[in-house]
Amino acid sequence: MPLVSVVMPVYNSAATLGAAVRSVLTQTHGDLELLVTDDQSSDGSMDLLREFAAQDERVLPQSAPERGGAGRARNLAIERARGDYIAFLDSDDMWLPEKTEKQLAFAAEGDAPLTFTSYYKMDADYAGESTDWVPNGRVIRARPHVDYRAMLVQDHIGALTAMYDRNALGTRLMPEMRKRQDYALWLSIMRDGADARGLAEPLAVYRAHQAGSLSSNKMSLVKYNWSLYREHEELSVPRATRALAGAVMQSLRNSRI
Repeated sequence: MPLVSVVMPVYNSAATLGAAVRSVLTQTHGDLELLVTDDQSSDGSMDLLREFAAQDERVLPQSAPERGGAGRARNLAIERARGDYIAFLDSDDMWLPEKTEKQLAFAAEGDAPLTFTSYYKMDADYAGESTDWVPNGRVIRARPHVDYRAMLVQDHIGALTAMYDRNALGTRLMPEMRKRQDYALWLSIMRDGADARGLAEPLAVYRAHQAGSLSSNKMSLVKYNWSLYREHEELSVPRATRALAGAVMQSLRNSRI
């Protein structure tokens, strides 16, 4: 059975961290390690992680030497990974119990080094567990196939569902940008020739604002997307403009779900 290394950055996430960690530990595919990097939290997140580690040897927390942001925290976890696959989950989201098992089978069937799935959206104040989740109508649908050109128009991969084959792609770190590091990683993998395949079944749950809202945080991503297109991907101004328009439209559509 392949070992899956789950990468989780944490910063002052004590309120939601427990549900996120338990959603990993209750996976039907149990051959995994949860690599958590605490980015100098001040709310007791690290104490909670130590409690989990004492109860389950698969939980492997580590404190970042200094505040470095989510991208650096993820990379510190990836550098410790031993798994055949690298998967990602933030500390306020959840996986459904069969996520890892079904995604591994899907990746094997299609010989796909980068896979992702559909996912649900939940309200910010949801207080339940992944094992309690009742499917709702708020679903971000995964496209069956995404290549580099399609990804330039918009980011089709929800980071909480992404998983890459380390044996096929090697150890891939996220560019240490302030935001959009996950998008930059998917683009770099696809730029090197690997397409991504999407599993239609929703297998994760994303903590979001109420349907119909578009947070200021989403709007602030415009400048980070522009920087990504121009500096990281070195797109011309016309191509970067088209890509940015696609990213804005995607945020608007997703915010209505």
